[in-house]
Amino acid sequence: MKNDRSAIRDKQRIVVKIGSSSLQHAQTGDLDYIRLDVLVRELCNLRNQGKDVVLVTSGAIAQGRKAVHLKPDGKENPIAVKQACAAIGQARLMMTYQKIFAEYNQVAAQILMTRHTVDDEMNRTNAQNTFEELFRMGVIPIVNENDTVATHEIEIGDNDTLSAVVASMIRADLLILLSDIDGLYTDDPRANPEAVFVETVEHLDDSLMRMGKGSTGSNVGTGGMYTKLGAARIATSSGADMIIANSSDIRILHRIMDGRNFGTLFVANRDESFSLSAFLNAMHEQKG
Repeated sequence: MKNDRSAIRDKQRIVVKIGSSSLQHAQTGDLDYIRLDVLVRELCNLRNQGKDVVLVTSGAIAQGRKAVHLKPDGKENPIAVKQACAAIGQARLMMTYQKIFAEYNQVAAQILMTRHTVDDEMNRTNAQNTFEELFRMGVIPIVNENDTVATHEIEIGDNDTLSAVVASMIRADLLILLSDIDGLYTDDPRANPEAVFVETVEHLDDSLMRMGKGSTGSNVGTGGMYTKLGAARIATSSGADMIIANSSDIRILHRIMDGRNFGTLFVANRDESFSLSAFLNAMHEQKG
């Protein structure tokens, strides 16, 4: 099949997910303001083209830990520490985003979600209505999981999955996962030099899902390839194309939107029988 991506230019509702490791200095864990500025500029430029844009971002817990000079040492309640750091870091992260978005005359809004947002019909409808109103106002929603209250029972789990859930809820037509890898390979390219890059996936079958071994090159983020393939299953079944691309140069966003051949494209295959809640439950059980 010819890898023609010209249709990407016409996508109107786009969800962009970027991971923790893409926004921080590896040496210190502090925010990389240059990369943040480039990301915000790219998103604002998409919004200026009249597109609806959502950013799914992580980094709240890490920033909270940095703020109180806390290093994970296993001596304290991990859930309590995680939630306290999230409460500190989420405010700091949003303050930073708000300042940078304001530099480009763009308004951003914060939306925090848990599994209850997805599973409960009224909560889900309310969230959808909020997104729609923000789009009408020309605002860019910034989404994260509500780690200040989320526990194992109510968490979505990782931002790859969260971004796909958001794409499904708002009926997006494109999801872009910016990660530390170029896209999907037949094996982990860090361990196997003979791994072959996959440019396009027209149908996400079980054999492809088995390629996701959960490996990740970062010790900051939580999502490996398995979660990205799970996100692809959610997005494509909900009618959205999905692209996994490397965030080493965040300007890749406008190149992707120009229809250029970057990353792995998962082609939308809407499945009216697809159950988001059932799929999340199955992934939750497999994680253990």
